[in-house]
Amino acid sequence: MVRMRKWVAGLSLCCTTFAANAAAPSDGWDWAVAPYVWAASIGTDVRTTTPPTSASSDTAFPDVVDILDGVSEIRGEGQGDAFGMFADFTYFGLADEKQRRFQRTESDLDMRLIEVAAVWSPGEKRFTGLETFAGARVIDLDLTVRFLPDNPALAPRALDNGQTFYDFMAGARYTWAFGDRWSVTLRGDGSWGDTEGTWNASLLGQYHARHGSWAFGYRYLDVDLENQGDTLSVSLDGPVIGYAFRF
Repeated sequence: MVRMRKWVAGLSLCCTTFAANAAAPSDGWDWAVAPYVWAASIGTDVRTTTPPTSASSDTAFPDVVDILDGVSEIRGEGQGDAFGMFADFTYFGLADEKQRRFQRTESDLDMRLIEVAAVWSPGEKRFTGLETFAGARVIDLDLTVRFLPDNPALAPRALDNGQTFYDFMAGARYTWAFGDRWSVTLRGDGSWGDTEGTWNASLLGQYHARHGSWAFGYRYLDVDLENQGDTLSVSLDGPVIGYAFRF
């Protein structure tokens, strides 16, 4: 397996409601976008059947710059009186190199995660109370792992895999407003289809200002993939903080 850690920074809603103050029903829609910083650890477990290999490493936080190739995230959400929608795009690239007993491993991972969903919000106020959503989660993956033996008599081995996985996604979130300026949102969802299962959960507290909202909390994401007997598990978890602009 391969373990990696990094900071994530981008433009997103962190897959939950960085919403404005709950609004009463109106004719128009409410929209929000939020830049945020996610101090996430990233773990990847890689196992192959042909050849039968695995790799493992644990990169400490001061070395995160050495393995981070790039990251980009953007999300938009809108909501009317009873229905809404959101679209989310996340990209991250990692590169790691480790010297192990008898061999050196080089790993490159590029992953693009796209989520599109419709939201049902039956409450009297927008972005408040229990909401459910359903849609699609698409994972586009490019993975290369090279195994380079120290013994020159042994041939190098490599895993080179690129594939797109399509899942049906469903989940729910609950937002509790406990003051004029404070609320908390809990979200959980899963997706199934081409993947072996993808799970996402987050808990965010929110402080609502005049033109937007500060949000801070924790998020966890786990993705399990399999292709022709080769397996890859990717997990991200860590604290998050951001500011949502509403219009």
